[in-house]
Amino acid sequence: MTLAPAPPSGSKQQIADRTQELLEQAAGLPEPERQDLLDQVVILNTPIAVSISSRYRRKGVDADDLEQVACLGLVKAANGYKPAEATNFLAYAVPTIRGELKRYFRDCAWAVRPPRRVQEMQGTIAAAEPELTQRLGHLPSDQETAEALGTGTDEVAEASSVRGCFSTLSLDAPGSTEGGATLIETVADAEDGYELVENVHTLTPAVSDLDDRDRRILELRFCNGFTQEEIGNELGVSQMQVSRLLRGILERLREELSAPQRQG
Repeated sequence: MTLAPAPPSGSKQQIADRTQELLEQAAGLPEPERQDLLDQVVILNTPIAVSISSRYRRKGVDADDLEQVACLGLVKAANGYKPAEATNFLAYAVPTIRGELKRYFRDCAWAVRPPRRVQEMQGTIAAAEPELTQRLGHLPSDQETAEALGTGTDEVAEASSVRGCFSTLSLDAPGSTEGGATLIETVADAEDGYELVENVHTLTPAVSDLDDRDRRILELRFCNGFTQEEIGNELGVSQMQVSRLLRGILERLREELSAPQRQG
């Protein structure tokens, strides 16, 4: 079934009456006739679901995703509603749609996932904040919100601190510096210079104890990238001799570096 907002073909009361009529008819029908009538109920009330989803925008989730979640809640409400009960359909559907949206934010929309209790408290605060703002005439403080919700100020403060966890800033976004650089271009690269300085400082005394030929072998192998065969040709020895010489040099360096440091 493709969901699309129904045209405003009647007043809210007319839509409500037609919805109730369809639901009552569907209650006594077998499948698939029942589902066809419920589909009409969903399409007729889709504008209500879209309207509810619009209240959850600007929280880092695409509007299309919110509308789909709200329509899913509407479908669940249409399938779960019992006409025999005294509650009218909208009184049942609206909390169902809101609950579906809140579950979506709780389970799917967090870039950084805080504990469940914090997620739920953040949703409660977000739902109560518009009414508190209107009543107080200003954005409520943590203390005022806590008093209205009957909870502790520390819990409100903790939940409020996760407001930014629904979305992350793209690394392609403009950086804070001038010149048009993106955010990724302002992030520092990993710096291995300090480790290099430390390694050089550690190796220098040990290498200085080697003779000229051994230092030349190390230079050709690790600085110039020569193969053992190329080093042999350079020094006039065989590849096998170069292999033995390298092994002996590295063992001496290892012993030197592993020995306890002498106190001066």
